[in-house]
Amino acid sequence: MKDPRSLIEARYGHLPFEPPAEVPEALAALLDRRVTRRFKPDAIPEPLLNIVLAAAQSAPSKSDMQQYSIVVLEDAKRIAAIADWIGTMPWIKDAPVLLIFCADIRRNREICERAGLEHANDNLDTLLNATVDGALALGMCVAAADAAGLGTCPISYVRNHMEKVAPLLSLPKGVFPIAGLSLGWPAARNEPSARLPPSVIIHRDRYSTAGEPEALAAYDARRERAKPRYPEIHGPAPEGCSWTENVARQLSVPERAGFRAWLRSRGFALD
Repeated sequence: MKDPRSLIEARYGHLPFEPPAEVPEALAALLDRRVTRRFKPDAIPEPLLNIVLAAAQSAPSKSDMQQYSIVVLEDAKRIAAIADWIGTMPWIKDAPVLLIFCADIRRNREICERAGLEHANDNLDTLLNATVDGALALGMCVAAADAAGLGTCPISYVRNHMEKVAPLLSLPKGVFPIAGLSLGWPAARNEPSARLPPSVIIHRDRYSTAGEPEALAAYDARRERAKPRYPEIHGPAPEGCSWTENVARQLSVPERAGFRAWLRSRGFALD
């Protein structure tokens, strides 16, 4: 079992608190979670895939309404089509499975209809609940895959091409893709990504921004400078960008500007 101190240092890039001397193995595995972007070509046995998906379905769900669906792609041509639309993640094609986690309010609409009742909650809150349901299932799937020795990488970029992904997957109205998840046997796992310090994310008793600028500056200093986001708009940065610089670069450029209109066209009221 790995030393908890080394796990915390890897997760934050320093030691923001003194962890217990020992932690349960399952907890250590969560602390050591890593993304996989290099996969072996080996297939995932169907029984193992089914167990991982069962773990995903073991996630909590708002009011037990289970407002999500998972589309399992194992056809290499379909996976390649999505990878080619994204264009910047060729390694998606190397994973034998691509899971698409979807918010799904269609199913419960039809349940209401068959019961002779009006679905009176076709609103933004229901969309949020369905999205959270799907995201929780994705998180459980990641943990289950890691426990089984598989590797994963979430892919939010499927939402950049919803107008293509939806018909490819035959998604009906009331269903939209939240994110993809590459799944396969890892040829290599990335190093852990250092996370923001607890002082920025964790708030005790009440929300507070005290010390945040200083904590973010220290966080930037701990992380290696990264490839600049949107160099064609903000200009090149040969020396790389800090985390906060890249956040600002990305959020200053409108992304998925047609998302709301697309959702409305697919039967989401958003009221």
